[in-house]
Amino acid sequence: MRAVLRVVNRVLIGLLGLVLLVIGGSVLAVGLGAPAPSWWIHDDRHDVLLSDAERTRWRDDGWWWPTVIAVLAVLLLLALWWLTANLRRRRLAEVLVDTGDGEGALLRGRALEGVLAGEAAGLDGVERAHVHLTGRRSTPQSRVRLLLRPHVDPGTALNDLTDQALAHARTSAGLASLPAEVRLKGVKHGAERVS
Repeated sequence: MRAVLRVVNRVLIGLLGLVLLVIGGSVLAVGLGAPAPSWWIHDDRHDVLLSDAERTRWRDDGWWWPTVIAVLAVLLLLALWWLTANLRRRRLAEVLVDTGDGEGALLRGRALEGVLAGEAAGLDGVERAHVHLTGRRSTPQSRVRLLLRPHVDPGTALNDLTDQALAHARTSAGLASLPAEVRLKGVKHGAERVS
């Protein structure tokens, strides 16, 4: 779904940008005195965008306002779908655990996130940890944010996270792999006195 949304975003933004570039460029060119292109809806730079006749042409037709309202409603629904699809947080609801008997069990994603975050927060030098699971339920991926205490080696904290917390989560859920994107940030602290 994320790949489809990415393609839809790029196509829509590209088309919208192209349309705005063509219209804006032609309006600017005609406004600066260039001859109007053959497809242009007006004759010269002193023409109004919509004349009285163009604005009122279909006002009395019975199909006009329902059509306008229907088109605007569809555009509004598509815009709302696009907005919610972009703002929705993709959190993995459940992880498929192989029980070894040909069946599978489902583990709540939030439970695995909580255990992984708790174990990561208990590592040496880690002030706080936040875990977010994404991906598919058979191949989950994790995003881990660690807030490190002052004077902690980030490499050591990353190795501890990989060797302990992520390894425990991977083996306990029976996963072949658990890829992780880890972001490390240091706690802000006051300057130390140097003598």
